[in-house]
This record gives sequence, structure tokens and C-alpha cells, in this order.
Amino acid sequence: MTSIDEALSIIRRGTEEILIEDELVEKLKSGKTLRVKGGFDPTAPDLHLGHTVMLNKMRQLQDLGHEVIFLIGDFTGMIGDPSGKNETRPPLTREQVEENARTYEKQVYKVLDPQKTKIMFNSEWLDKLTPVDLIKLAATHTVARMLERDDFHKRFTSNQSIAIHEFLYPLLMGYDSVAMKADIELGGTDQKFNLLMGRELQKHFGQKPQIAITLPLLPGLDGVKKMSKSLNNYIGIDESADQIFGKVMSISDETMWLWYELISFRSLAEIQKLRDDANAGMNPRDIKFLLAEEIVARFHGLEAGKQAREGFIAQFQKGQLPEDMPEVSLQIGAGIQIAAIIKLAGLCESASEANRMIQQGAVRIDGEKILDKNLLISEKKTIIIQVGKRRFAKITLQ
Repeated sequence: MTSIDEALSIIRRGTEEILIEDELVEKLKSGKTLRVKGGFDPTAPDLHLGHTVMLNKMRQLQDLGHEVIFLIGDFTGMIGDPSGKNETRPPLTREQVEENARTYEKQVYKVLDPQKTKIMFNSEWLDKLTPVDLIKLAATHTVARMLERDDFHKRFTSNQSIAIHEFLYPLLMGYDSVAMKADIELGGTDQKFNLLMGRELQKHFGQKPQIAITLPLLPGLDGVKKMSKSLNNYIGIDESADQIFGKVMSISDETMWLWYELISFRSLAEIQKLRDDANAGMNPRDIKFLLAEEIVARFHGLEAGKQAREGFIAQFQKGQLPEDMPEVSLQIGAGIQIAAIIKLAGLCESASEANRMIQQGAVRIDGEKILDKNLLISEKKTIIIQVGKRRFAKITLQ
């Protein structure tokens, strides 16, 4: 049996805030199985590592004996979560939401225990609300209260539009907690207002308020902005073992330590030991190997993690080229600049991005680093271009 102190230590790890911790202690001391709510808005069809920060915490709570409810916001997804947004989000159709929700269902058990997970859709109760019910729900909060929310406040003060339906989102998300009788709700730091809304509405409807646990937002591959599909700085949990391993190896050493804390299953003592090893001279690359292998193993198995590591070493440390390297033919005419070749080969999205990569020393032709962004190639030949650590193309210039 896990003691209250041990359970608290597990729950606290990697969290930003626990509101209110004293109330959480009371719930844990009660000995009852707590209902843990984790809501996912199906606006994109794939889960990525950023989502696993919350999924990992849900799994920890499962292992502590509590009931986890993976809530798919199929109804609220048609409104669009305004959290952190500086403009109104276009609503999704019912068909889009349902398709994305089905994809979530297939992926979530890569982290959660299927025997201890209940999947629910908030359309089960929100579809049943009448116009009178919605009016009564809206009457529980004022416009001034809504404008206390940071993103709404910024948009209001900068004269950016806020649609009336966006005010309904936190109310409906809060009502989910009422309908589910949630004891604990998890969410990113950008969801704090919505989680506290659940507490307030539960009080209004005569329920004991849920504990709101906020979690940090995982930085993406760039180490700066939160991981997001729209920013293309993500690792999808359905990506291949080699893709996941290579992307993890591309993050900075500083970002690596935050990832260790938020998404690794290693104990804090083990992570501190790795930090001590790094300070004593251990190559951070080798520590990153351990993280990449762990993440690959979680989604593809232990053997796949080992093979991805071996493949990465063979490819990038011994100079081997990927077997599935794309082949491209280009007409060069009187000559073509290297940045244009990189863009046309699909190795960068734009010539300006290609120029940045060249300036950073991240571009090689036939293994030789290129630093001249104005390099003009006029000879008809076949070359191998490498951009960064993982992007290769065999290009025939005609």
C-alpha cells in the first residue's frame, strides 16, 4: 500500500500547481477511489509527446488505484478551445470531431492501462442541455469574470474580437466536471481558468469541488514554444521508432533535462544521478541516448528502442546513409543556388529557411559542410544533400 506521503510525492512530481493541496490530502485520506478527469479536445487527429505529460500523470494516478476518465470533448470541440489563442478559432464539424476522436481512442492505450481507463464523450450530457439549461449555466458567471481570463483580457484590451460562443467553452468544460462528479481534474497551465471553473460550478451544483492540478507545457523540438502540431515542433506517438529517436536526439541539452522531468519514467534520484554524471564529464549525448531509447521503447517496445539507437549510431556517427533516402531530379538550366535546390528537394519549407540552415552550418553536400548561401551549382551531376541530422536527399541535377 502506498502511504499518503508517497502518493503526494508521486502526484507532485512535474506539476505546476495543486489547487487545493489540503483538500487533496483529505480526499486521499478518505480511502475512496477518486475519479480523475483528463479532457482532450479533438481538434487534431494525433497525440504527441506534449499530450503525454498529462497522460503520464493519469497513469500514475491509475497505479495509485484511482479511476481515470479520458474525456474526449467531442461537443466542446465544435466550439474550439480559446485557451492561449489571440483570435477566434474556427469550429470543427461533427464529422471532423468524430474522426479525430476515433484516432485518439486508438492511441491513448499506449500510455494508459486499458483495464483501468474509462473513455467518455462530453456530448453524452451536453447534447441534452436545453436552451433554458444553457441560459441558467451562463447566468452563473459575469462577463467581468470571464474577462479575468488572460487570453480574453488581452484580446479585449487590444480590440480583438471575442465571439459570444467562446465564453461558453469554459462554462461547458466546467459543467463536464459536474456531470462526471470529478474529484481531480488535470490540465496544462493554460487550462487553469477552465479547471477552476469546474470547481466553482461543482460548488454551485452542491458537489464537493474537484482538485485542479496544472501541469507545465512541454517545450517542442525548438526548446522554446510549447509542443504543437501547428508549429511543427512535435513528436507524434504514432511515428516510427527511428523518427522518434532521431527527433529526441535533435533537442538541446537544456531541453533534455526538462523532458526528463516531465515525460521520463525514471525516478528523480536517477535523473539527479545523470545530472551528476554530466557535471562530472559524461557526454550529454549519451544521456540523451537513454532518454530517446526510453521514449521509443514506450511506444514500440524495448527491442525497437535498442534497434533505433543502433541505427542512429550507425547512420549518424559512422557516416552511413539512410536506405530510404528520397531521390529527386531537378533541371538546373544555367545554374541554380543551393538554397533553391534544398527547397525544391523538400528538405526545407522555404529558401529563407534553407539559408538559415546553411548559415548555421547544418547543410552538407556529399559530406562536406556548406557555408556559402550564394553557392551556385551549374554542373550536371548527382549529389547527396544533408540538412540537419536527419534530412537527406539524393539529387540528380540535369
